[in-house]
Amino acid sequence: MSTPQQTLVIRRANAEDGARIHDLVQQCPPLEVNTAYAYALLATHFGRTTAVAENGDGLAGFAAGYRLPDATDTLFIWQIGVHERGRGLGLGQALLMELIGRDDPVPVRYLEATVSPSNTASRRLFRGLAERLGVPCEERAYFEPEHFGGGEHEPEALFRVGPLR
Repeated sequence: MSTPQQTLVIRRANAEDGARIHDLVQQCPPLEVNTAYAYALLATHFGRTTAVAENGDGLAGFAAGYRLPDATDTLFIWQIGVHERGRGLGLGQALLMELIGRDDPVPVRYLEATVSPSNTASRRLFRGLAERLGVPCEERAYFEPEHFGGGEHEPEALFRVGPLR
């Protein structure tokens, strides 16, 4: 992924990326903005399962995830965001491919994420990734609004892509 003047680099997140991810999320509605501290923890404690994409303009996107404690072959994508200047270029899929392709003693067999009904970009992203890899993408109800304290939060469906490889 590059423009004539820029090359996009996708790499493992580190401590310096926490604040940058926080800033990016603020520019990517409808993503839910968490504290800068939460992103610093993700970038350090979960650096192996978090990727950032950067070019000469700064941070272009990120995908933050973690391995499920009871199913270590499953990578749960907690949040993914692409700056508007990087949208429509396949950057979301490139970030996910980077994460599932990383060398690890336990290969990723399944990719999971929860997605609200109104987040059409993420719904397309996970379905498109499954199609690209030639694997199923299952969708099922997961969180209901009452799981979020009865506020205005939409329900979240669980997307499960795989088995991979």
